[in-house]
Amino acid sequence: MIAFVRGPVAAIGVDSAVIEVGGVGMQVFCHPGTLAGLRPGQEARVATSMVVREDSLTLYGFADDDEKSLFELLLTASGVGPKLAQAALAVLSPDQLRQAVASEDLAMLVKVPGIGKKGAQRVVLELKDKIGAPSKMVAGRPLQATEAWKDQVQAGLVGLGWSARDAEDAVVAVSPLAAEGEPSVPDLLRAALRVLSKA
Repeated sequence: MIAFVRGPVAAIGVDSAVIEVGGVGMQVFCHPGTLAGLRPGQEARVATSMVVREDSLTLYGFADDDEKSLFELLLTASGVGPKLAQAALAVLSPDQLRQAVASEDLAMLVKVPGIGKKGAQRVVLELKDKIGAPSKMVAGRPLQATEAWKDQVQAGLVGLGWSARDAEDAVVAVSPLAAEGEPSVPDLLRAALRVLSKA
């Protein structure tokens, strides 16, 4: 299995990045929070998990090994595939996910697109004894530039299936959070997703 890839970022798309490894461009599917930390032309190290299917070998990428291990744990739950596991990590930080499962907070889990109440109950039932306690050590990446986060968050929301108009409205709604301090792009993206889930 491929545990991580390291190399210059050749391209960044809506749901994936191409990282050059030894002259080969490897497509790595990432959630918007991970993509927000990558820059074309810059060296990157992305933790990866390979999902093997009959007709495909797909690499999924993560900002760190903690996200990767949670992704792999989520895949062990009934009815959770790679896209749903990625969506969970896009909406909830690793610690928020651990907290939600450990405390059986179904309301938090159903904020993930694609997870309904029954799905949330199944995730809690199957993972509660495996997921562990929140670490309080996973820090978000600081914003690269004062306003750069807006385009990144909007692109991330569109990549998750929201309309451009909804994405724009959510960006406006979370702008006060960006003004308060130094939230990371993934944190702002999660806040925007929470806004949209209430709409």
